[in-house]
Amino acid sequence: MFHTSIIEISKSALAQNIQFLRNLIGNDIRISATVKGNAYGHGIQYYVPLAESLGIDHFSVFSAEEAHHILQVKKPESTVMLMGMIADEHLAWAIAKGIELYIFDQERLDAVIQAAQKNDQKAVIHLELETGMNRTGFKEAELDSLCKTILENVNWIQIRGLCTHYAGAESTANHQRVSKQIVRFTQLKQRLASMGIKAEIHHTACSAASICYPETRMDMVRLGIVMYGFWPSKEIYENFKALNPTVTDDPLKRLIKWKSQVMSLKFVKKGEFIGYGSSYMAATDMTIGLIPVGYAYGFSRNLSNTGTVLINGKRADVIGIVNMNLMSVNLNGNEDVNRGDEVVLIGQQKNEEISVASFEELTNQPNYELLTRLPHNIPRVIVE
Repeated sequence: MFHTSIIEISKSALAQNIQFLRNLIGNDIRISATVKGNAYGHGIQYYVPLAESLGIDHFSVFSAEEAHHILQVKKPESTVMLMGMIADEHLAWAIAKGIELYIFDQERLDAVIQAAQKNDQKAVIHLELETGMNRTGFKEAELDSLCKTILENVNWIQIRGLCTHYAGAESTANHQRVSKQIVRFTQLKQRLASMGIKAEIHHTACSAASICYPETRMDMVRLGIVMYGFWPSKEIYENFKALNPTVTDDPLKRLIKWKSQVMSLKFVKKGEFIGYGSSYMAATDMTIGLIPVGYAYGFSRNLSNTGTVLINGKRADVIGIVNMNLMSVNLNGNEDVNRGDEVVLIGQQKNEEISVASFEELTNQPNYELLTRLPHNIPRVIVE
């Protein structure tokens, strides 16, 4: 192994997730696969072709950098939608490449029109409305100016979409707020229509909203975490099970398996400290394994003396401080371990499994954060 760890991405798991989501939302609603955060840590350059092979042809990103990565690997017919940051000087490039752009303030709109004129090419845009998230999007008071600008520049703008984003659809505590946003979006859409501004499609639903608020699915849904086999929250999963009592197994399958190998074995006598400092003293004579993965590779230092890995289908506790490049694990009770044996950090080995959720429980690090912090330079490999 040239690298110290490797990430496997399961094609069959993604296929199952897409089929489950299709059954849930229907075949007439387009799925935009959200691949920001390096495809939630799965690797844009690996995930996009895999998703395309399973029928996905629309991808949502946050930044110009992510859009650039997709352009290197996607099929010509697939669409890229950029929802966030792009510098004004790169707008002409995005328009020339056919990248669809979120427009959420007047400055962005003006800059896009200038870039379209420079290219002598229409910009394909999605107008984002502020409905209660208070992050990005046009407020009602800004609609008059927005419409005036658009109607004066119809030769340079194609309004592909009208959209918004919900503030915490993954929690029932936000139900009233999200419900108000749904109503608000309809009101603002109608007002725009009365002023002559209509979009080809409407899209507002993220993963959580797609599951819990069917009325938000509209023409397209932007699906992130569920595509990778994770529920937006435990609450969403419990609600789904309550509404579907005949479903006994989790219908979502994790795509990711993160594994390394035993680098070295060492015998430590009772009473000796292990690793940096004095956070762990051997309570008995022990055999430890050194695993060449540490916090520089995405395995949090907060998992010192609390994390576990799988070796030979058995759990091995992390002992001592997780270093930058390696960790130590307790091999007592797992004496058949040899140098070079597979170590599973996330995923299944024989009858045992370490889930991303277990990291969340031990470190208070949401699965979104853990996944997106997996370093880009860990190799990803597609497996069946």
